Amino acid sequence: MHQLPIFLNLTGRTVVLVGEGEAADAKARLIERARGRIVPAWEHGATIAFVALDDEAEARTAAADLRARGLLVNVVDRPDLCDFTTPAIVDRAPVTIAIGTGGASAGLAKAVRQRIEVLLPARLGALASALYAARAAMKARWPAAADRRRAIDAALVRGGALDPFDEGSPDRVDDWLAADAATRPPRLETIALVSFDPDDLTLRAARLLGEADHIFHPAAIPAAILDRARADAVRHRADAPPADPQPGLSLWLEMSGLGKDG
Repeated sequence: MHQLPIFLNLTGRTVVLVGEGEAADAKARLIERARGRIVPAWEHGATIAFVALDDEAEARTAAADLRARGLLVNVVDRPDLCDFTTPAIVDRAPVTIAIGTGGASAGLAKAVRQRIEVLLPARLGALASALYAARAAMKARWPAAADRRRAIDAALVRGGALDPFDEGSPDRVDDWLAADAATRPPRLETIALVSFDPDDLTLRAARLLGEADHIFHPAAIPAAILDRARADAVRHRADAPPADPQPGLSLWLEMSGLGKDG
């Protein structure tokens, strides 16, 4: 990962936009969609800036001046001058999916966005809003954060009570909360790695890594594989799978058939 993806709340915030023309207009529309306030030059309280100038020297000078004032700067079509880049966006507010290439290819980011756009149902944002509204009820139903997360994960799987790709899911949140859901017992799954290249992970392995609460693995398993797991999943270095699985889903990453070099 070459950049840290973040979602910045611009509502009511001051954003500097230097330049005119189509590129500047495109950035202005983006800022306005995020409810930012646009100014043409540095102003106290501004934290980020966009520079859309055709002249290379002028763009460099404007970016350097704004950066010297403590702003993070995006220079349109000049990724080497950027502190941050703007991604291609799939908008299902409040769900937002951003696709970035670190400035390598805006066209590629756009192509990926278009593929994702057709996959996501129009009411995905409605499901997010319904879950947000149900936060207090979920905390009352599952006081322990781990139990709450596992219940939500189980509901959101394909075919689950709140499958994100099912247009009717936003209307079922109340019924899901009221239903008698049996607590799933701890379980242990094994992933047999065919290589140390994360691109060789099967769909099943990638899904399990994204769901697991605990990851048990030999020391030789590289970070590239472990990085595919949830950031909050607990990692355990071990020479063998656990005799008793931890609460939730535990994974054992098996090196069967792999040499020391993968």
